[in-house]
Amino acid sequence: MQKRTEEVKPLLQVESLTHRFKNGNETTTVLQDVNFSVARSEMVALLGSSGSGKSTLLNLMAGLMKPTEGSIRIEGQAIEKMSENELALFRRSRIGFIFQSFELIPHLTARENVELPLVFQRVPARERKERALEMLAHVGLEGKAEMFPSDLSGGQQQRVSIARALVTNPSIVFADEPTGNLDSQTEAEIIRLLVGLNRTFDTTFVVVTHEREVAVNMQRVLRLRDGKLIDGETEDA
Repeated sequence: MQKRTEEVKPLLQVESLTHRFKNGNETTTVLQDVNFSVARSEMVALLGSSGSGKSTLLNLMAGLMKPTEGSIRIEGQAIEKMSENELALFRRSRIGFIFQSFELIPHLTARENVELPLVFQRVPARERKERALEMLAHVGLEGKAEMFPSDLSGGQQQRVSIARALVTNPSIVFADEPTGNLDSQTEAEIIRLLVGLNRTFDTTFVVVTHEREVAVNMQRVLRLRDGKLIDGETEDA
């Protein structure tokens, strides 16, 4: 008797996604009929120049904006149909964010910054501290836990941001130009760190970037041009 093979559903599914902005009587199409999927544990780069629509796509996938048309499903749930409260709870438990400008709270230590998402999840204080310290160790900041962001280098601040994104064990992490504020050497270190964390935790990453040097380190590259997804990873950025 032949065994039945179960279909593996993608973690992220973007279908027929179109987004338009209105400015008075003028309508601008920023994204047009974008379709792709991302498998669980995959690292995908979303590569595009300024104005390509990649930032808008990131905001839509993160539930920060509602699409004009189409669907975005994360773990089978259509996030464009969720209310603001439902989206907030969903992001809190399922989505991690890494920002170009780090977005650390200056009066909190590295450990306290990493603990912050766990505070919103009402994790007990002792467990929060243990999980934050463990994650800081994973990003190479064992001895920096009680330092403030102003005492850390740019690369170290981004490592704190990465630890904060992963401490809740999210289903997917969206990284918005994660090396945009770093020099080339630190950029390479951060990319190696992300690749290593993907292998260690099987975390799914979608990395938005305009740099091909960053994109080529991912398992797959999706390229946006003028709001459309185009084929061919060998084209010039």
